[in-house]
Amino acid sequence: MSNTIDTEALGEKIVETLKTIYDPEIPVDIYELGLIYDVFVNENFDVKILMTLTTPNCPVAEILPVEVQEKVKSIDQINDVEVEITFDPPWHQDMMSEVAKLELGFL
Repeated sequence: MSNTIDTEALGEKIVETLKTIYDPEIPVDIYELGLIYDVFVNENFDVKILMTLTTPNCPVAEILPVEVQEKVKSIDQINDVEVEITFDPPWHQDMMSEVAKLELGFL
């Protein structure tokens, strides 16, 4: 039997972890806010997270990516984590989940 990764289960663990991280100015986690654009996991259990911030001059621009990296890296199976910040496409309120919109009174 080969040593395959259950990427779906690992992906769920990563999402659960991302849902524990909050933008300090908004009472909604970064996943529901739509700040996570993509999560990649390779066969070496290395993770790359493509994310954005609500604005390029976000006050937590220095802290948030580090928190994402450290928390995801703390998952048992994960070897290494790279967080890449992008502003393409720029974040917009429409990227928020229904949960986030409800929480923030947009619905």
